[in-house]
Amino acid sequence: MTVATPVPLVFGDYALEDRYRLDKGRVYMTGIQALVRLPMMQRRRDLAAGLNTGGFISGYRGSPLGMYDHALWTAKKYLKENNIHFQPGINEDLAATAVWGTQQVNLFPGAKVDGVFSIWYGKGPGVDRSMDVLKHGNAAGSSPHGGVIVLAGDDHGAQSSTLPHQSEQVFSAAMIPVINPANVQEYLDFGLLGFALSRYSGCWIGFKAISETVESGASVWVDPERIRIVMPTDFQLPPGGLGIRNPDPPMEAEKRLHGPKMAAVKAFVRANGFDRTVIDPPQSGTRARIGIMTTGKAYLDTRQALEDLGISEERAKALGIRLYKVGMTWPLEPEGARRFAEGLQEVIVIEEKRSNLEEQLVHLLYNMPADRRPLVIGKADETGHIILPSEGELTPTGVAMVIAGRLMKHMGESPELKQRLARLEAKEKLLAAPPAKVARTPYFCSGCPHNTSTRVPDGSRAMAGIGCHGMAIWMPERRTALISHMGGEGVPWVGQAPFSGDNHIFQNLGDGTYYHSGLMAIRQASAAGVNITYKILFNDAVAMTGGQPHDGPLSVPEITKQVAAEGAKKVVVVTDEPDKYPKGTEFAHGVTIRHRDELDAVQRELRDIPGLTVLVYDQTCAAEKRRRRKRGTFPD
Repeated sequence: MTVATPVPLVFGDYALEDRYRLDKGRVYMTGIQALVRLPMMQRRRDLAAGLNTGGFISGYRGSPLGMYDHALWTAKKYLKENNIHFQPGINEDLAATAVWGTQQVNLFPGAKVDGVFSIWYGKGPGVDRSMDVLKHGNAAGSSPHGGVIVLAGDDHGAQSSTLPHQSEQVFSAAMIPVINPANVQEYLDFGLLGFALSRYSGCWIGFKAISETVESGASVWVDPERIRIVMPTDFQLPPGGLGIRNPDPPMEAEKRLHGPKMAAVKAFVRANGFDRTVIDPPQSGTRARIGIMTTGKAYLDTRQALEDLGISEERAKALGIRLYKVGMTWPLEPEGARRFAEGLQEVIVIEEKRSNLEEQLVHLLYNMPADRRPLVIGKADETGHIILPSEGELTPTGVAMVIAGRLMKHMGESPELKQRLARLEAKEKLLAAPPAKVARTPYFCSGCPHNTSTRVPDGSRAMAGIGCHGMAIWMPERRTALISHMGGEGVPWVGQAPFSGDNHIFQNLGDGTYYHSGLMAIRQASAAGVNITYKILFNDAVAMTGGQPHDGPLSVPEITKQVAAEGAKKVVVVTDEPDKYPKGTEFAHGVTIRHRDELDAVQRELRDIPGLTVLVYDQTCAAEKRRRRKRGTFPD
């Protein structure tokens, strides 16, 4: 990666909107804001190159990208000025399909732009559910003046997810190259390189975003021309390039993807320095013996670990340590990786979660002569002992313990390292101390409608779903257990019902999930003929990710009509304000409106009706009420 000379800092008046408004200079912003700024920078680069392009962003919110849509709405003025269209998806895979469409624009006459550069975003489970369209889109390719970046919000520690997540393996299964930035500046730099790589190779480009990076802030350089993109000289594009085309027989697309597209990716990575040696002993001094290969947040953990061990860059060189920072984690560029490993006795691969770089490096080095092939360790050492676990999250202290252990194995005992290790191990033990005897279980906000809506009558049980209401599983009195993936709510009962002594269950379903994909689950339950009551919890906002509106029109009357059309035998609306619906409001035929004080009685009635029944619980989210009252928009 070639970086231009930084623009001098200019001090004076500064406004928060400068993060989007300033064309050059240094600006403070978060990772989320950098991802908003990125397409604007791409548009300005295109204009400077004489291209009339457009931008398109679509996806579905979810931590750690939960507030990306909110930030995009806030910046809509600047997006419009740069011909960038933001259209949230109803769900992740439909959003990815819309992104695929942007790359098809220039296949037809009448295109208004030279190309459309696009960003798709979603959290890890959204990547999983969208793999069909992502695989199709990547195989089809990007347009020569378009390009696609696929933002994957990975929650390594399951801080706000039903499972810990890592997207590298599913991306590689679809042959989507993966970039792993380490900081906010790299969101901009690697983002611009990602668009250029997508255009050059015809691939969609995966882009890893984790909370430690995307939610952090930094002062960054924002000049669109800061990055000088270099076209490879050691690879010749085939006639017609590698981009999207029509027609494109499937076997031809596969041949292009497996062959020249992957070769183009590696050539571009080489030419633009995605991967680089950060520390290397001089040839005239101590020979490099131990190599460390790392990427993304793990690179920052490694630098912190070295600092904690008292190992500066100069001392690292004196100890024979070579440090290699990888920007493109799949496919690993082979020539740079082999140069890094040249002459080393041992390579430590430091990466989060399951092995990715380690497996690729072992594959690259396997056929080297035995006397030149370094030992490669990562998740486990040469004896099979786990040293960098794949579960949980890496910590600088854990990394430091591995580095120190390997240094002393090769160079003998070091009193200083042992002293520092003892201090770090004491710190780890303190952090791992037993939790306090009194723990506060997460609970609903004051005034939250779920505090009432998730109750079930005696003799019944319920299943949870994705959303704030899922906290009911931690409240034994709610008799609510188990959770499914988003959009699968209630369908486990289809498998349980034929073999269960229970005749009926309740299923909680948030309105955001209902609009996302939950209606299909209701359709499945209806088709199976099981006895189930869906409680659709209409809160008038997607409260869990920041109070965003639904991604399209949704109202209680519309829900009643939709579920009735799916075969609901009985539909009841329960609300804290039965009189709030205007006279003449068109509900589905036979719908009754009941006060929330009658919730228990209504549920007892519905559970005795065979087949599918639906209770729509209508009460605005308490947190959203407070937000709207502060803005003066809530009708008290």
